[in-house]
Amino acid sequence: MSKKSYRTAINEALRQEMRRDPTVILMGEDIAGGAGAPGEQDAWGGVLGVTKGLVGEFGRERVLDTPLSESAYIGAAAGAAATGLRPVAELMFVDFVGVCFDQIFNQAAKFRYMFGGNARTPLVIRAMYGAGFRAASQHSQCLYPLFTHIPGLKVVLPSSAYEAKGLLIQSIRDDDPVIFLENKVQYDEEEEVPDEAYTIPFGEANLTREGGDVTIVAFGRMVKIANEAADRLEKQGISCTVLDPRTVSPLDTATILECVRETGRLVIVDEASPRCNMATDVSALVAQEAFGALKAPIRMVCPPHVPVPFAPNLEDLYVPNADRVEAAVRATMGFKARELA
Repeated sequence: MSKKSYRTAINEALRQEMRRDPTVILMGEDIAGGAGAPGEQDAWGGVLGVTKGLVGEFGRERVLDTPLSESAYIGAAAGAAATGLRPVAELMFVDFVGVCFDQIFNQAAKFRYMFGGNARTPLVIRAMYGAGFRAASQHSQCLYPLFTHIPGLKVVLPSSAYEAKGLLIQSIRDDDPVIFLENKVQYDEEEEVPDEAYTIPFGEANLTREGGDVTIVAFGRMVKIANEAADRLEKQGISCTVLDPRTVSPLDTATILECVRETGRLVIVDEASPRCNMATDVSALVAQEAFGALKAPIRMVCPPHVPVPFAPNLEDLYVPNADRVEAAVRATMGFKARELA
């Protein structure tokens, strides 16, 4: 085991699965780069270099640079998955889903059901999401609630390098379409990651810490922020459970409810826009199934319902941070507003 970045862990998962299974192919814009042009081959590896080096080992028949047409190559990937291959298609920024959504939610997500359970669609769509990269509102949204709404899709939000490798390998081996979302702010974050291949099952949440006072449910990058807040709160005598669902479809509702029943308090941290996001979904779940266990109102820590700002100072205010999570937890514990400053 060695320290690897989030970026390296994803690259390693792709490399190991391509070595293991010759039906795994990659598709996307500039995921290899340099085709038909003088100079360096393998020039890009995607816009942030995640797939760099793979074309050198596997060649351009398995690492396919595509035209700048998301509708074309996502549709082609869905067809390839239905006819025997295991494509991993990179949708550069998740914001670009607007031009290929039909291919995902009306086609790939429904193949198994349209053909009476006889069709497999082992398709993975990788995409970057999230604010904090100074990439403006057309390249910074958290759109995982859109995919979660669609039956037939599995939706994965890895929170760290270790989680990213295990969940991506699981995604590639799965026989249903998987939306695998990577927070671009995390690509350079490092932690210990096994060198060998391993899988993390879908629908099994990860307790990153256990405490008796408050349950914090956080998604993707927000898991790290929730743990930062929990470290501070521990010094104040407030003990938190931090729960990383890992996947939002399927969602580990049993573990969420179990934790809330143990602590009696719930704070949800979600970087997606606050209307109809995962925070509201989990809030509804707990209100319906565990209302009697609650000792305080549920608190949601989300961005405002506005486009992601481009101005750095406004973008920093937009993204949920440890200060806001800490304040929400203290509020559930009964601290008055004046004590939260």
